[in-house]
Amino acid sequence: MTPDDVVTRLRAAGSVFAEDEAALLVDAGRDPADLARLVERREAGEPLELVLGWAELCGVRVEVAPGVFVPRRRTGLVVREAVTALDTRCAGVRVLVDLCCGTGAVAAVVATLAAPGAPLEVHAADIDPAAARVARRNVPGEVHSGDLYDALPARLRGHVDVLAVNAPYVPTEAIATMPPEARVHEPRTALDGGSDGLALHRRVADGAAVWLRPGGVLVLETSTTQRDLSAGLLRRAGLRTRVVRDDDLDGTVVVGVRPTCDG
Repeated sequence: MTPDDVVTRLRAAGSVFAEDEAALLVDAGRDPADLARLVERREAGEPLELVLGWAELCGVRVEVAPGVFVPRRRTGLVVREAVTALDTRCAGVRVLVDLCCGTGAVAAVVATLAAPGAPLEVHAADIDPAAARVARRNVPGEVHSGDLYDALPARLRGHVDVLAVNAPYVPTEAIATMPPEARVHEPRTALDGGSDGLALHRRVADGAAVWLRPGGVLVLETSTTQRDLSAGLLRRAGLRTRVVRDDDLDGTVVVGVRPTCDG
């Protein structure tokens, strides 16, 4: 099968970026038979990242696996804000927590991009054991299994510098309208944010001030339609908030800061 053959088949299957995808698949195929299998998987609608076995976030490749949430390009905004927050802390051990970590992509990429200097202690946590298994192959630190903050070691309470969170925020009824690549191939627990999409955001907000150090930063991915509500949850939890939008990434985050003792 030639590269042109792959492009033709992918285009017929509905791929918008057939040439780009074909180049990646041709590079990944170990031999003609393996390439044929990869192309067949993509033709059947399997996400390209799962076919390849990796996803790219901010130029860094992370391992992915079937049944685990695939990192999105927009989450690069979470990475950027987390790196910026970490790089402002120059003394002592910096502590990063990637909550609802999925593959651990945020923790892995932030650890790669953060400025050298003060030591960086990295933690990631997810309620899904399958996600935690993949994260352990990506994250240069500790990966914990459990429900939100319950998964974290008690010694981190009040000592987290940056809490990066990409919790599910799709309203339950909207899941049916998502592309099949997500709806069919990713676990519902990684998508379903409850009736208004903010069920997990409420729980994250409620515990944030307890786990962040004074001056610590929460970076929470949200949507353009939910950003004001998400920000309100963080403000009611005692955090100073700002909303950041990046149109190029199509990303929106709310950044919340735990006030210092002197305000």
